[in-house]
Amino acid sequence: MEYTQLGRTGLKVSRLVLGTMNFGPQTDEADSHAIMDAALDAGINFFDTANAYGWGENKGWTERIIGNWFAKGGDRRDKVVLATKVYANMALDAQPGRPAWPNHDKLSALNIRRAVDASLKRLQTDHIDLYQFHHIDRNTPFEEIWQAIDTLVQQGKILYVGSSNFPGYKIAQANETAARRGGTMGLVSEQCLYNLAERRAEMEVIPAARDYGLGVIPWSPLHGGLLGGILKKEVEGGRRASGRAADTLKNPTARAQVQAYEDLVDKHGLEPGEVALAWLLTRPGVTGPIVGPRTAEQLESAVRAVELELSEELLAGLDEVFPGPGPAPEAFAW
Repeated sequence: MEYTQLGRTGLKVSRLVLGTMNFGPQTDEADSHAIMDAALDAGINFFDTANAYGWGENKGWTERIIGNWFAKGGDRRDKVVLATKVYANMALDAQPGRPAWPNHDKLSALNIRRAVDASLKRLQTDHIDLYQFHHIDRNTPFEEIWQAIDTLVQQGKILYVGSSNFPGYKIAQANETAARRGGTMGLVSEQCLYNLAERRAEMEVIPAARDYGLGVIPWSPLHGGLLGGILKKEVEGGRRASGRAADTLKNPTARAQVQAYEDLVDKHGLEPGEVALAWLLTRPGVTGPIVGPRTAEQLESAVRAVELELSEELLAGLDEVFPGPGPAPEAFAW
């Protein structure tokens, strides 16, 4: 496994991030524990979760699975750079169709304090290494957010702070506010949707992250399975597309694009999913993509991508198939 600094920090993290969103809903606790053990064995030290994972009435389920894994000992907690998130409504009686209980979601100082303590309890740990804002909160000023964060850092409950799904201007607002306050590191990472098929982050999010020293952590690196050889799997009678991938493939132009991608990768004798991950590792500013394996075999495939070197010919071909929008403002102006 290769390691890199997380943005402008001194923190060393693996170039693959273990995503845990499937733990609970898709992967039972025993298999989830086995995958985390295998990740450590492969040298992956960066684990990502969120307080809402488990979803609905099971929100918090994933953090509890991770906490039970930490409780097994064996220096598991010490070896892991642990990242979780805050934003979703975690009130126990918050159900679809009912009004959400106030002050149990988003980024108010009250909810941040409450959410951190609840995550620490579920995770069975005394601190969170990277605490991430899962979404922007248009109603809470960054002065309030950083005041809450500063207190938690002083208490030793969190070490670093990151964002997720932030537009470029919010990254700038957050870190300019932190700079004015003084004594606050501000955001050190941005977790965004970024992959070969979805490159809009290159317009403003990634440039903002790089200018402010944030490590970029792409989520959905295979775009919901679209870049994992989905058409070949359909022909072979394997897993069919679902969710975002299925919706995309309904468009004939997009389907032809995915077919061109699979043909290009096949020409080079490589696996589509591994190429998609390896491509992200070549992108400026990227710390490492989040991989969310449901099985140990999927984890092994992701690890192989770290050692994969893409030729200049293949990289040029990928840009032809998925050209991306280009940087702002040239993407939409002269």
